[in-house]
Amino acid sequence: MLEKKIAFIGPGVMAEAMIAGLLRQKLAKPEKLIASGPRPERGEELHKKYGIQVTTDNAAAAQDADVVVLSIKPQRLSEVMKGLKNLRPEALVLSIVAGASTKKIAAGLKHKAIVRCMPNTPGQIGQGITVWAASSEASSEQCETARAMLGALGDEVFVEDEGYLDMATALSGTGPAYVFLFAEALIDAGVHMGFPRRIAEQLVLQTIKGSAAFYEQAERHPAALRNQVTSPGGTSAEALYYLEKAGFRTAISRAVWAAYQRSLELGKEKPGHIPDMQNKEEDK
Repeated sequence: MLEKKIAFIGPGVMAEAMIAGLLRQKLAKPEKLIASGPRPERGEELHKKYGIQVTTDNAAAAQDADVVVLSIKPQRLSEVMKGLKNLRPEALVLSIVAGASTKKIAAGLKHKAIVRCMPNTPGQIGQGITVWAASSEASSEQCETARAMLGALGDEVFVEDEGYLDMATALSGTGPAYVFLFAEALIDAGVHMGFPRRIAEQLVLQTIKGSAAFYEQAERHPAALRNQVTSPGGTSAEALYYLEKAGFRTAISRAVWAAYQRSLELGKEKPGHIPDMQNKEEDK
């Protein structure tokens, strides 16, 4: 890993998270990492922060790279792939592009060794989880390289069926947004009752952290843990009654399903396509 040249095409948040993780775990040397993007100021920011190489030329970044990481928006994928035609035959392409199948990437790059993955936001602090799949042409060594790189973001889960990637996009990839919205709603409820926002934020943050840690340690179904804190006729029972009455479970399920469908759509959209936002509230 230390001697591999890794090129990041798209220097966004997840690319930076991977760069930071690789350096933090001493899996890569700064001089072996290069990030390419259209904004020179972003490249300069990453260079100052991590000491990596930067450029605005995607083809130059990918030239001679052992691993090419595609970390761009789905809508830009086709355009970017047109400029990446001369990859090393033995190079691994690792894609975090939502909705883009290994088949689509292989066809666009005329390259066969592809790993497709879906990390999530907590990967920025090494606490994420990434689901990934590999094309049949990816060697065992390339898969181990991918596993090491994704492990720098936190936990990783390999799946043989690539169809799980779109599901992971909707569940764990988008999942932090659901948690943040839930936390925001709880904090606002606390403020509405009269708590100072600072105290409401502290109460909600530790409640979420403690509940997740307790769930992990207890190794019991969440329904059992919920029953454990729900006394008959008590405050939890009253609150849960109103959540069920408001369709809380259904709203969560439908939101995840909407994200899943959107992930499938992203894989089918033509270059430059702008989705009809009238019925795309989940994208706002």
